[in-house]
Amino acid sequence: MQQSIIFANSERLRPPAGHYSHTCTAAGLVFVSGQLPVDVNGRPMTDRPFAQQAEQVLANLDACLEAAATNRSRLVQVRIYVTDMNSWPVFNQIYADWIGDIRPARVVAGVASLHFGLLVEIEAVALASA
Repeated sequence: MQQSIIFANSERLRPPAGHYSHTCTAAGLVFVSGQLPVDVNGRPMTDRPFAQQAEQVLANLDACLEAAATNRSRLVQVRIYVTDMNSWPVFNQIYADWIGDIRPARVVAGVASLHFGLLVEIEAVALASA
């Protein structure tokens, strides 16, 4: 039996600029492509402080999860990339406030740079809705 793959893009975000989808759902899992702090008009928030970039990237993740008919309570793994590990405590607090009591597996990786000179990127895996 061949399983299908469902590709979805959020109507609350700009269409992907590259050759990918915001989300792909397969085998009961939703894979969310890397989300950058890009506002609803598609403008990278390069000129904004780290905290605002972190809040936007989480809002973009919510939009992607919604497009795939799931939500943050169904996250199983989250991967966060930051260009300055000194920003980690700020991100961790914003993330904790955003996710509440939910505690999916998580990776935090320091990276040399991100597209557009942004400071944070996030990708995730969630359970698809039944």
